[in-house]
Amino acid sequence: MKRRAAVIGLGRQALEDHLPGLLGSGRAGLVGVCDSDPDVLRHRRRSFQVPAFTKVADLLEAVEPDFVIVAVPHHAGRTVIEECAARGVHVLKEKPFAISLSEARELTAICGAGRVELMVTLQRRFNPIHTSMPSLLDQIGTPFLIDGQYTFHADDPGAGWRGNVEQAGGGCIIDMGYHLIDLLLWYFGMPSRVIADFSASALPDVGYDAEDTAVIQLGYDADLYGSVLLSRWAAPKTEKLHVVGTRGAVLLTRDQVQRLDLNGRVVEELTRPQAPASVASAQIDYFCRVLDGQRPNTSGPEQHLAHAAFIAACYESKAAGCYINPKEML
Repeated sequence: MKRRAAVIGLGRQALEDHLPGLLGSGRAGLVGVCDSDPDVLRHRRRSFQVPAFTKVADLLEAVEPDFVIVAVPHHAGRTVIEECAARGVHVLKEKPFAISLSEARELTAICGAGRVELMVTLQRRFNPIHTSMPSLLDQIGTPFLIDGQYTFHADDPGAGWRGNVEQAGGGCIIDMGYHLIDLLLWYFGMPSRVIADFSASALPDVGYDAEDTAVIQLGYDADLYGSVLLSRWAAPKTEKLHVVGTRGAVLLTRDQVQRLDLNGRVVEELTRPQAPASVASAQIDYFCRVLDGQRPNTSGPEQHLAHAAFIAACYESKAAGCYINPKEML
């Protein structure tokens, strides 16, 4: 029997990712949707063919889901998680886990007290392009240089709640940058020093305060260091992680991973251009296996305290004007 799943928040991420993922899932089915905007529900009602609600409590009471997929604005996530935990409903949450390190600690306690599983959605962890990275890194000798980049152009990078630090928790670092930060923590662990510089000045007359562009420098206790460029203003759209070692390099992009020799020649590569839909389904199916006790939750609250500490170190380093050790913030 399939798990009963509901989707809370019907923005682009839900429509393009989570709902199609549920349609392709072999372990979960959609039983309800929720969005605080009645116009959204009215416009989409026929396409869902499931009960629709404007209040989370009404959804949880009426359809009794096993778990919910939460894709709401960053500042609204805490309330939804609290309501779900109070009813013992598990949560698959769109990143970020929390808008601050203190909130991350509080949400970890809330999930523990409610005995609910929470897993943060990080689709790249279910894409063979990205899961093959560790074995390729093992073949390039000792890595010593990291060059990360995630950029695209948005005509208004400060539009809506994403441009407001109080509501979003920050800009491109905590939002789109969360994916690249997760890859760094996954492949290399927590760095021992982080310093970030960033600005919200791509459209100086608009008046948003969440950064549209950021550069993060980081280093590890070993001789491994590098930088990350994040921007929701800078074209062209680019997503890459380039790691250089003593015997070669690995270049990871959204649809391809290559191992290169010292002269830059491709030694081996893996390409998967049609991954997004199947990856979304794989993520949902994995979470169902977590709920069934068949898989460990490797993207739960305890793991994402590290993400929150990394992000907090970035913002604190900007204010302090010096490197911050994110390990000391945990």
